[in-house]
Amino acid sequence: MSIRLKTEEDLKFLRISGGILARVLETLMEETRVGVALKALDARARELLAAEGATPAFLGYVPEGMIKSYPAAICASLNDTIVHGIPGRYVLREGDLLKIDIGVIHKGYFTDGAATVAVGTVSENAKKLMHATQNALHAGIAACRPGGYTGDIGFAISEAVKKEKFAVVKGLTGHGVGFSLHEDPSVPNQGERGRGVKLVPGLVIAIEPMVSAGSPFAIAMDDESFRTKDGSLSAHFEHTVAITESGVEILTQE
Repeated sequence: MSIRLKTEEDLKFLRISGGILARVLETLMEETRVGVALKALDARARELLAAEGATPAFLGYVPEGMIKSYPAAICASLNDTIVHGIPGRYVLREGDLLKIDIGVIHKGYFTDGAATVAVGTVSENAKKLMHATQNALHAGIAACRPGGYTGDIGFAISEAVKKEKFAVVKGLTGHGVGFSLHEDPSVPNQGERGRGVKLVPGLVIAIEPMVSAGSPFAIAMDDESFRTKDGSLSAHFEHTVAITESGVEILTQE
């Protein structure tokens, strides 16, 4: 494992990258509605990033262990697809649950963020799932402190999800980020307090709970996306955060 800590100068640039991500993601969420094609959202993301002087971190990226380079600027994962859904010709319908995941590169600095969007009117269970997943993200961030451990984050996330009677998806985790899209350490969504990698000032990580309304198991598909094993709805929220001397700073918000 090789962890590269970030200096205060690095954080200045990461705040800019994260601010761009927050603005672009907010616009995409606002424009997600019935009748919009996923490929149109991807094109919009490219347009918005270019206007900000940034580039999409996902486009052309080959994740470790994967074969193909990713062909889009965003991941657009529908309903039971948890992550890495490729935005294609599908046109959004009433009741869909869409996960938008986006990575940004600005002046060589990478940030990563995601949100789940309800398309039109969704079920009460879908609303509860979204709320639980977002709360789990907040719980994971609140567990970040200098001297703590990545296991503290995973424990906080899983406990928050359990309270709502949903399931953390097994095998999918957050990660270090900043100088590249995926860095050490892995950031678990389940863990034990006091275990894992120590959280120290200068560590920048992407925390991203992925939660299922049913089975905790994921299936890898031929297009390298992941779906819930039993076809249950899933939700995903993510922020890039920095561990600081005083606690934690969310970089992917304005």
